[in-house]
Amino acid sequence: MDNLKNIDWSLVRTFLAVAETGSLTAAAHKLGSSQPTVGRQVHALEALCAAELFHRHARGLELTDLGAALLPEAHKMHDAMSTFSIMAAGASQAHAGVVRITTSVFMAQYALPQIVADIRRAEPDIQIELVATDSTENLLFREADIAVRMYRPTQLDMIARHLGDISLGLFVSEQYAQHKGLPKTPDDLEHFDLIGYDRNELMIQSMREAGWPVTREWFNVRCDNQSAYWALVVAGCGIGFCQSNIARSTPGMVEVLPGLPIPDLPVWLTAQQTMRKTPRVSRVWDLLVDGLAPFIS
Repeated sequence: MDNLKNIDWSLVRTFLAVAETGSLTAAAHKLGSSQPTVGRQVHALEALCAAELFHRHARGLELTDLGAALLPEAHKMHDAMSTFSIMAAGASQAHAGVVRITTSVFMAQYALPQIVADIRRAEPDIQIELVATDSTENLLFREADIAVRMYRPTQLDMIARHLGDISLGLFVSEQYAQHKGLPKTPDDLEHFDLIGYDRNELMIQSMREAGWPVTREWFNVRCDNQSAYWALVVAGCGIGFCQSNIARSTPGMVEVLPGLPIPDLPVWLTAQQTMRKTPRVSRVWDLLVDGLAPFIS
């Protein structure tokens, strides 16, 4: 095992990604690499270990006993490298550089583009990387520098600021309203086409908490991608939820039951403590606060 003394960290990083995703393709996507490259790196690590780390089968890859035994140690290496990276990056006082922002797919499409444009005009030496995803990006592992999230973060070593809340409403296209009419009371909603989530049960849970006996079958069209969801509403597939300020600025949309009590959506800015202190991240943080203000009630 002398050949493992100077092991390349990138091989361990790839091993972790494959172990977590169970797929070369998914691991490549996570790493921003290619499937052949990930496959070669896995084979290279197995050659160094002189043993298989994964079982190959039709459903993907599963850890062997040796791979499972090595996984906790790989996580320790990952944590150590992440800490090293954060401390090194946090020590930089350079104003220029890259700031990576993560937010939901919907916010990335409808709110962040103009804000990023304003940031670039104000700070041309700062490059912005926008990660549009509805999964949680781990700030501790430098997957992003700043997160715009619709829930309070629970990770330790984070600085979080509640910017306020975004109001939500029910909306429908004028085309649909002309064809089907509009509900006059909340009870009328069950007689209209509603657009809901597919596998995400958040909407059903929220509506039940509000007193509506909702089932999955209430929704004639279902989609979990927020941007595609709103596109379905705009196209006239039925009545759906949306951030009120964005919906009201969309041509051809009508608000349904405007007095209906719907819980607001909280907006949080989050960053790792060390990174938050760097000049470029601090500057982008402040510009995000200003840019998001018009969206918050």
